Amino acid sequence: MAASADHPRVARRGAPRPGPVPWMAMYHSVGDRSCDPYRITVTPDRLDQQLAWLRRRGLRGVSVAELLAARARGEARGLVGLTFDDGYADFLDHALPVLRRRNCNATLFVLPGRLGGDNAWDVLGPRKPLLTADGIRRAAAEGVEIGSHGLTHVDLTRADDLTLKAETVESRAALAELTGMPIEGFCYPYGTVDRRAVDAVRDAGYTYACAIDPRPLSGLHALPRVHIGQNDTAVRLLLKYRLHRLRRRPVEGLR
Repeated sequence: MAASADHPRVARRGAPRPGPVPWMAMYHSVGDRSCDPYRITVTPDRLDQQLAWLRRRGLRGVSVAELLAARARGEARGLVGLTFDDGYADFLDHALPVLRRRNCNATLFVLPGRLGGDNAWDVLGPRKPLLTADGIRRAAAEGVEIGSHGLTHVDLTRADDLTLKAETVESRAALAELTGMPIEGFCYPYGTVDRRAVDAVRDAGYTYACAIDPRPLSGLHALPRVHIGQNDTAVRLLLKYRLHRLRRRPVEGLR
């Protein structure tokens, strides 16, 4: 008997099946971690060891835009996404040289409302300088994808309507003007996300957005990522890599 299109195991004609969530690593600062209460910093040596682990396994770190484009072409085998949140100034001095040495690339999510400022939102400190406009342009010139982390690192789930629009729409426009390039990606500050925030990011014109663990909102505008820290040696990385797909359900909008 022929399978019916109404059978639950048969996908409806023209309706693409949800695809597996890509593996994406979430970094923040790369440098001195003598005071690191939020565990957001890895040393350059540790980053180098982690990227070397990827390369030994036949994997290469790329920007989120490159990863999603490769998936759409069916050519994403061996690629993982690398992201760096907040736009710390140490990205240029410590992260970028390691990325280049390991033939990797990344997406850098920055805050155009805090150019040349610091991470004042981290109450416990320490204060870490953020990239200036020239620093962001330098990263872009090196081929790093620039994405928005909002204007000033505000929790979008608690923002009023005017703030929500500024953090999404205005930050995208400011970065496009600063870099001269289209800004496709957004990253939710603190990783917090709700339906209202997702809708605002989508309406602002972003192609994709990154969170941390946005279930049940996972999709192109709420992509989950895996936090990578100083303690993630080869064994922990392997566990995180293997567990990622076991813990994440396929989502709509991904191939």
